[in-house]
Amino acid sequence: MNKSIKLVLVIVGIILVTYGIYTMIIPETQVSIGDLDLIESQNNTSSYVTIGLGILAIAIALIKAKK
Repeated sequence: MNKSIKLVLVIVGIILVTYGIYTMIIPETQVSIGDLDLIESQNNTSSYVTIGLGILAIAIALIKAKK
């Protein structure tokens, strides 16, 4: 594998992991109207998939670097 492809995989992996963690940490949506509090629970499934793809891209770049 070329060095440029490895570098691109590492950069894309880091961006995906960072974005996945960022979307997971964003606070839940909360609306307060007087005494009524409406809280929408956050679904982190897409965050987990994004983090997993980022780790996979980094792992592929590092495994192929050893060969």
